[in-house]
Amino acid sequence: MERYNSSQKYVNFGKIIATLNVTLQLLLLYQLSWIHLGFGNQVLAFILAYIIADFLNGIVHMIMDHNENYTSSYGPLVAHFHLHHQTPMYTKRPLLVVYFNESGAKIWLVPFQVVVLLLLLTASVSPLVAYILVLVSILSSVAEVSHYLCHTSNSSVAEYLARAGLLLSRKHHTPHHDQDNTNYAFLNGVSDPLINRIAGVFYPGYKSTTDIHFARYAETETGHR
Repeated sequence: MERYNSSQKYVNFGKIIATLNVTLQLLLLYQLSWIHLGFGNQVLAFILAYIIADFLNGIVHMIMDHNENYTSSYGPLVAHFHLHHQTPMYTKRPLLVVYFNESGAKIWLVPFQVVVLLLLLTASVSPLVAYILVLVSILSSVAEVSHYLCHTSNSSVAEYLARAGLLLSRKHHTPHHDQDNTNYAFLNGVSDPLINRIAGVFYPGYKSTTDIHFARYAETETGHR
């Protein structure tokens, strides 16, 4: 964690990733504008993309919560990611800023979008699949905004969208912090029943692993003050 706090290169790296992700999303939307798909299939694509994005980002979240490679070159990024369990409240910022900043943590999304862009440029997928893939890439960043709103906002609009199942509700997400190894999805949580079963098979829970590491770090920091 100290390496993250003391080195500007990790912050700059996040800004580069965010810029790449948002730029690629704009390019994908432009390419999508040339693809014709009926309204009914657009609605179908949106629903499927929502479920897939919720699941995919939840799986990444699950893996990251159990990542203990702190001594690797990307270790400070892992440590910074784990701080959220201890400080769940975000600093309040405009939603577009949140969208951009939080996209900087999604390293995996860059190669995903590059592959999608190549598929669109070579017309290697059907229009329906093209829509789904592009929407998944964008909804992956929207998921970060949904998570931010869940922790930080008291907006009546956000609460209404959460009750409608379009955004993540506090009621659904609270067990992720209060319990263990549960409810990793953070777009709207619809895929959590499946992710929870996967987590139960492959992981013991973060409260007995990565959360312990942070507790030791916090004790060390308190002792230094």
